[in-house]
Amino acid sequence: MTITSSRNARLKQIRSLRRRRRRERAGAFVAEGEDLLAAADAAGWVPRERYCAAGSGLPGVEVEPELLRATAGLASGTRALAVYEERWLKAPIGPLCVYLHGVRDPGNVGTIVRAAHAFGASCVALGPGSADPFSPKAVRASMGAIFHVPLARALAVGALPGVRVALVSDHGLELWNAVRQIASAVGDRSAGAIQATATGGEEGVTLIVGGERRGVTKDALAAADLRARIPIRGDSLNAAMAATVALYELSRIARA
Repeated sequence: MTITSSRNARLKQIRSLRRRRRRERAGAFVAEGEDLLAAADAAGWVPRERYCAAGSGLPGVEVEPELLRATAGLASGTRALAVYEERWLKAPIGPLCVYLHGVRDPGNVGTIVRAAHAFGASCVALGPGSADPFSPKAVRASMGAIFHVPLARALAVGALPGVRVALVSDHGLELWNAVRQIASAVGDRSAGAIQATATGGEEGVTLIVGGERRGVTKDALAAADLRARIPIRGDSLNAAMAATVALYELSRIARA
């Protein structure tokens, strides 16, 4: 049976999931587009519901194409979308955790999740003031990585695993030196953490990424073990770009 009315209860529910409170209440989110649904299938995620444009030949409940485009959040519309249950870890895990503290732009959050997947991070933890990783824009920006990278919530830096390295714009060790010098800068515990990062142990390192304007807050900096900066010629880097560079360096050192 094809859905032909915009008043259909299922379509109303999908539209409601664009709002964060409704997603949190339902414990569910929407992924749009054949590429994202294929990524979910590959990662073993089973949707609560799946919809497709009538006549497309795709799996799912058929919806009139114009209605499906109107229901979707993508400006260009879509031929397929699905509703999935949100998944959260009970706590952040190592050996390589990325902690987002006040990263408000959902596009940046999704891009960081994508980078975390690319460079083998064990999880992305969301702190106060950060955008919802299950928002439509974040899910799309993750390019399917949302289905591969475990997510967690963390209200305090002290709850993060391993050696906590805060990315700062100034007054910190250059990142490449900071990674090598964690042992001497933090103590014996960090020496074990570096070894754990290289061997896949449980301790590891948490990379702390601050908000787009304010950076890492004073409280988060005070709780960090080490401050590291990426030397650049300009004034600053986008939060997602900075996280990507740092993740590359951390993964490179671990491989070495």
